[in-house]
Amino acid sequence: MPTTFARFPSPLGELVLTASETALTGVYFPTSRHVPPLHVVERGPGGKDDDGESGTGADVLALARQQLSEYFARARTTFELALDPPGTDFQRQVWAALRAIPYGTTVSYGELARRLGDVRATRAVGAANGKNPIPIIVPCHRVIGARGELTGFGGGLDRKRWLLEHEGALLALR
Repeated sequence: MPTTFARFPSPLGELVLTASETALTGVYFPTSRHVPPLHVVERGPGGKDDDGESGTGADVLALARQQLSEYFARARTTFELALDPPGTDFQRQVWAALRAIPYGTTVSYGELARRLGDVRATRAVGAANGKNPIPIIVPCHRVIGARGELTGFGGGLDRKRWLLEHEGALLALR
């Protein structure tokens, strides 16, 4: 599947957004370990390619950039984007459950496993959470340890803390 990408400057550093023709497939931090090969034409700020033409994934990337800008400006608390993260059925179930965690709140890995119907799946939920290719939009940063501690995040704990503070969720952790 061809991947179109665009760079997006954010308060957390430059993000790389990837998309298929119809859906967002990734949001990657500079420190992300699982970035796919980016071999298709890079899109400019408005979703245009180097020649100024719209094309494969351009509309998806433009909408993602707009909604991320609104999120960082505190004008958006939910995202309305077509998503197609590459992953297993179980990972996709976990990522769907992540999208149900409201803005400004957190849940533990154990609670997320319980919501998925298997309290013994805490480690599997944590592993799927760690492979989430669309952070921020699929809010894996809202999952915390059982005692309220900040635990692993692909973008680093400083970025996780920043996102939770941005959403006002850290107040409940202190």
